[in-house]
Amino acid sequence: MSHPILELRDVTKTFPGVRALDGVRFELQKGEIHALMGENGAGKSTLIKVITGVHQPDSGEIMFDGKKVDFRSPLDSQRVGIAAIYQHVTCYPDLSVTENIFIGHENYDKLTRRIDWKSLHRRAGELLESLDADFDPHTPMGTLSVARQQIVEIAKALSANARVVIMDEPTAPLTDRESEDLYRITEGLRDMGVSVIFISHRLEDMYRLAKRVTVFRDARYVGTWNVDAISRDDLITAMVGRSITQLYPKKEVPIGEEILRVDGISRTGYFKDVSFSVRRGEILALTGLVGAGRTEVCEAIYGVTKADSGSVSLDGRPVSIHGPDEALAMGIGYLPEDRHRQGLILDWGLWMNVSLPTLSKFKKHLFLDQTDERKVAKDLLERVEVKAPSVYTKASALSGGNQQKVIVAKLLNSELKVIILDEPTKGVDVGAKTAIFDIMTHLAMQGYGIVMVSSEMPEVLGMSDRIVVMREGRVSATLKTRDATQEIILAAAMAEGSPA
Repeated sequence: MSHPILELRDVTKTFPGVRALDGVRFELQKGEIHALMGENGAGKSTLIKVITGVHQPDSGEIMFDGKKVDFRSPLDSQRVGIAAIYQHVTCYPDLSVTENIFIGHENYDKLTRRIDWKSLHRRAGELLESLDADFDPHTPMGTLSVARQQIVEIAKALSANARVVIMDEPTAPLTDRESEDLYRITEGLRDMGVSVIFISHRLEDMYRLAKRVTVFRDARYVGTWNVDAISRDDLITAMVGRSITQLYPKKEVPIGEEILRVDGISRTGYFKDVSFSVRRGEILALTGLVGAGRTEVCEAIYGVTKADSGSVSLDGRPVSIHGPDEALAMGIGYLPEDRHRQGLILDWGLWMNVSLPTLSKFKKHLFLDQTDERKVAKDLLERVEVKAPSVYTKASALSGGNQQKVIVAKLLNSELKVIILDEPTKGVDVGAKTAIFDIMTHLAMQGYGIVMVSSEMPEVLGMSDRIVVMREGRVSATLKTRDATQEIILAAAMAEGSPA
């Protein structure tokens, strides 16, 4: 075998009080898709920043194409052919696709010394066509979906003749169909001889794409395996340092009286005649394919939008909810799927995020009792085991799993009866998933009624008491979990005429 295109040898990186990388190693072959996995805090992000020249290692060596390199800046890394594509695409939204692709390495007309836009648009079109993109290079970047913006970032890497492309959690914000498109594009890069480091929390990404997988844990290198030679259980054990025999810690909880009933609610163009109920202590899974209308139903229950017809009842009494503030006051809480845009104010401290929905509780005369406000927030954050230096820490500084826990703490600051969790484990690592499931179990034991929206069949089957399957805006099946299988759920989600 020829020498690797990229190799890191015994690399260490320390920040004040934190060893982010502790003598790690990594090896990437030419034309290989190599998965890098590990929990949040394992060192993956720091490794990317070392490879891309954002951080310089304290010790160790970086080899590129058989030669030792010293990346003092991102430009040094880019010059040898390394490009990174992140989950949250950084772009210039008001500029065109062409401008975003070629910014920093534009073509100039030899005579006029002006940018040759005609040739750049033509080249951008060729790059997009090679990636099977269906949009024009003149399109403003800000009008594109996240999936399309990622395609532009890949085109940008190809325009700079990238030999190594790092993809950091690229499928986290994508639908299943968009993920499949990204898989195809990534395999196309491999076939062109480009080497890919694919970082993901999703095991299905690894098994679908990669030839080898490297695992980091607690800033250290754990091992590298051929993907077809390591089982899912062994991979999880490598990532978390212990055997997870019970990934889904659902306990049998006494099911109480009905707390929420949804009767025949409809919203034109989104969902029609949707009915289900939830009891105290029950976890009801709402599942189906992307686009089935699950989130839209939850938003209507919570008052984000308004149903055209049908009714919602709490504790046996019909209620009319005109907004999220009324829903909270009545005892319904909602954890949205997009925690960054809808669940948190990322630049605020944790205590401010937690107390925001219930500020009136801390009002004393014309002022807020911030001492009491912070104490309540601290108690709630500890209750859901948020890992953060203090209540003053900004939400943006936390991992995805801890951000989800902050939103749960925010919900628990209100007097709730029903909690709606929309894709609560999306984009978090396996250890954080288990922690979130554990919180759900404890909430059920305390008598909350829980609606869990999820596309993940294992967690639907592992965490719910009953399952409501939706297809094209309608309920296609309501199942007791003990009678359900993945095949039955998928048949109800995909097939017309499924029994309700």
